[in-house]
Amino acid sequence: MAASASPSLRTSKLRSSVLSSLSSKLPLSSAFSVNFRPRSVGVPRFVVLVSASLNAKPTVLVAEKLGEAGVDLLKEFANVDCSYNLTPEELCTKISLCDALIVRSGTKVSREVFESSGGRLKVVGRAGVGIDNVDLAAATEHGCLVVNAPTANTVAAAEHGIALLTAMARNVAQADASVKAGKWQRNKYVGVSLVGKTLAVMGFGKVGSEVARRAKGLGMHVIAHDPYAPADRARAIGVELVSFDEAIGTADFISLHMPLTPSTSKILNDENFAKMKKGVRIVNVARGGVIDEEALVRALDAGIVAQAALDVFTVEPPPKDSKLIQHENVTVTPHLGASTMEAQEGVAVEIAEAVVGALKGELAATAVNAPMVPAEVLTELKPFVELAEKLGRLAVQLVAGGSGVKTVKVTYASSRAPDDLDTRLLRAMITKGLIEPISSVFVNLVNADFTAKQRGLRISEERVVLDGSPEKPLEYIQVQIANVESRFASAISDTGEIKVEGLVKDGIPHLTKVGSFEVDVSLEGSIILCRQVDQPGMIGRVGSVLGEENVNVSFMSVGRIAPRKQAVMAIGVDEQPSKQALKRIGDIPAIEEFVFLKL
Repeated sequence: MAASASPSLRTSKLRSSVLSSLSSKLPLSSAFSVNFRPRSVGVPRFVVLVSASLNAKPTVLVAEKLGEAGVDLLKEFANVDCSYNLTPEELCTKISLCDALIVRSGTKVSREVFESSGGRLKVVGRAGVGIDNVDLAAATEHGCLVVNAPTANTVAAAEHGIALLTAMARNVAQADASVKAGKWQRNKYVGVSLVGKTLAVMGFGKVGSEVARRAKGLGMHVIAHDPYAPADRARAIGVELVSFDEAIGTADFISLHMPLTPSTSKILNDENFAKMKKGVRIVNVARGGVIDEEALVRALDAGIVAQAALDVFTVEPPPKDSKLIQHENVTVTPHLGASTMEAQEGVAVEIAEAVVGALKGELAATAVNAPMVPAEVLTELKPFVELAEKLGRLAVQLVAGGSGVKTVKVTYASSRAPDDLDTRLLRAMITKGLIEPISSVFVNLVNADFTAKQRGLRISEERVVLDGSPEKPLEYIQVQIANVESRFASAISDTGEIKVEGLVKDGIPHLTKVGSFEVDVSLEGSIILCRQVDQPGMIGRVGSVLGEENVNVSFMSVGRIAPRKQAVMAIGVDEQPSKQALKRIGDIPAIEEFVFLKL
């Protein structure tokens, strides 16, 4: 006798049946939408919302200046309300009459905006790359898709980076101001040549690679740092991928093109400025927050940094009395990276197409938040979703070198039939864990595969079918990264890949395998992995160091090959240990290698 379908499978089939039946009778435009709103308990309730007029056009509110080509495209499909410079109160009042909202960086789309929409707002379009001004969590909770326009301003930003590079090298801005002040100071504004100099491109994505192409044309030697940059693409341009320290330590010029993430915030700080060649010159057309601005002023005053050319700042506009802005060796522009006529029109068309597509019910490749997921599916998969993301984060932090991650294999062990376990959400969360720590992209079920493909990341999946009860969706998840070096040699499996494996125990994700070593540590807080000679007292010695540094240990597990041989100790910690504490651990004679991994 065949087993009955699980609640999640029955819900999925019912949902597909409802959508198929409805769509055969009526196109799913903005005038007609189907929302799946689960009750607090029991079977989900399907609510069909139909507007008063089936022929009514949707309304799109354009809250900031948008290129005419984009507005014209919107008008072909929707009623367009161009209302600029709205106060937060005015936006909240107007939004309840709108199906879509398009903004740039100046309008804050807060939780209050989504709450004020009364459920009508279906799409928010950000005309540009960053979406810092949109409350993504609130958007997802209210069933609103958020899309952006990440590609149209690539060339404009790259050209502006090169413009700042050359203007800085030849003191163009300072000399211009001097001549206009009635001076003629030829000897003061002697510049430096670009030919033969080394340019480090920090972040080798779309803009970074375009800057590299142009710098090569100027006769510069170009190196780059980006953990996800495909080596073949870099070689095709004639660029060498190197480590972060090598990039900043050997460069004559540094051009920043990295996203602003927790791992890149103030990444150029006192410590890293000290690693640079004396007289280095820095260009930033990416995000202001990647530079510690006070540290940059100190580096300029000390002569470590000879000049800086900045288009972006931590606070925009920056204070008028900013020491950085007023510094004589700093060239500044007011966030002009995307400000060309061509780029503005391109962004307008790209965001208009994304918004119109979303209103038609299409899933945009530039979506940056997750779609609605049935409550019972989320409840069942929630701990495994968390496990999947954390395994991805652990695996990518174990990668060393500048070659980047290309091939990832994910193995799921389950007693369920293949058609009763949809792994798309789990794969998306592994992709999220692999990519988000060093990227500004928000990865979710909508854009995970597209984002991975865009970065040359190939993720394959394998199922291991187990005997047992199908009540539990998964037994374990294993993530392997091939063809990379590891910061922690013991994480390399017998077949040569970085391998981590985990399972859910009592609702909490646990790390159960690193390389060939069995461990058991809760994936909460952060983890220290140590390879050591297996001998008495090791747990106490490491624990004492952490205790003296006031670092709380949540879990500790030791996996070993055999008694008195090599072992791997996995330590869960609630706080990040200081560099001094980590050094003390590394100095323990029996410890052969260790690594700190932040979750």
